[in-house]
Amino acid sequence: MKNQQRIEQILLSLKKCDYLTREQLQRMHKLGKDRNAQKILRNMNQYLSHFSEDRKKVYYLNTSGREFVQADKVRKKTAQVNHFLMRNDLYISLGRPTTWSNEVKITLNNLSLITDAAYILNKIHHFVEIDNKQTMQKNVQKIKKYRKLSTFNPQFQLVWVTTTLYRRNRLEKLCEGMNYKIYLWEDLK
Repeated sequence: MKNQQRIEQILLSLKKCDYLTREQLQRMHKLGKDRNAQKILRNMNQYLSHFSEDRKKVYYLNTSGREFVQADKVRKKTAQVNHFLMRNDLYISLGRPTTWSNEVKITLNNLSLITDAAYILNKIHHFVEIDNKQTMQKNVQKIKKYRKLSTFNPQFQLVWVTTTLYRRNRLEKLCEGMNYKIYLWEDLK
């Protein structure tokens, strides 16, 4: 019975997060040491598919796994997997907020944008942006939209995850005057 609950919880995590590494699953579900986690995930191969990225296995739901947890999204191997993994590392580091939603569309008056994730903490809306391989010009455009949004509703925090100190410093300058937080991906792992 306990095994079945663990399997279901892992599958539900993959439904929510789309892609997870073994290390992320270990942190989320207390799977123990690497060898034990590998054994657990290997025993779930009827529900999981995986591929390698930077010498790490990345897991996602196969057809049986999607049916088991009624997941609609079909995921396959993707070159953008690090975008998902960065977002998931933030989600895990924040303690897996219950209000967390991925790919949220925000529309207010004539303003519309899609944030990589959103959650509410202490009655404050948090909008997550993942800066992996995005051009800085696209980040500038997004920040302009968030500035405009702040004129309608100043009660939110913009949360960034980026890959380098240089990019973090650029984002800090661009976000001056706003309520923001910037994480380096390596600090979230």
